[in-house]
Amino acid sequence: QVQLVESGGGLVQAGGSLRLSCAASGRIFSSYAMGWFRQAPGKEREFVAAISWNGSVRSYADSVKGRFTISRDNAKNALYLQMNILRPEDSAVYYCAVERSPAGRVPRASYEYAVWGLGTQVSVSS
Repeated sequence: QVQLVESGGGLVQAGGSLRLSCAASGRIFSSYAMGWFRQAPGKEREFVAAISWNGSVRSYADSVKGRFTISRDNAKNALYLQMNILRPEDSAVYYCAVERSPAGRVPRASYEYAVWGLGTQVSVSS
């Protein structure tokens, strides 16, 4: 059974940075694309970034492109999200997820992900 645990969230001022981590356990992590999503109060969960199984392909939401960087370390079963130049509108619970089945692509839709962590809160003050 796959388990995902996010960490690294917190409170930061606008313009600051945070680095989120996601620790995976339970199966062959390295064969699957992974992604980050976020959900703010009263809003639907939205795609943030995704990375292919070997890290060669990365996809970002337009709202974070140029500010956020997704990466992974398969040897450590870890996924990361470096967030720079944070804005108040980035405040949300951030979730990492593993894709449902390997298909050689980088999915952006939440239904294409089968396993989710419990999330970590990111709050950005103005």
